Amino acid sequence: MADIKYEIIQTIAVLSENAKGWKKELNLISWNGREPKFDIRDWSDNHEKMGKGITLSKEEIDKLKVILNSN
Repeated sequence: MADIKYEIIQTIAVLSENAKGWKKELNLISWNGREPKFDIRDWSDNHEKMGKGITLSKEEIDKLKVILNSN
């Protein structure tokens, strides 16, 4: 598997924490040196391990915000 490089630019929010201490977070992350995107996924306490997640552009997060605010 290829080495994935990431830099957490900003932690926006911790959405939840499970019994093992992993936290579901909304972060702004640069993946492999690219422009930062919004990212929701589970992280170990030291951010060395991650679970599956979803990455959204600024346009996608803005659209999601509109959809959530309309309900």
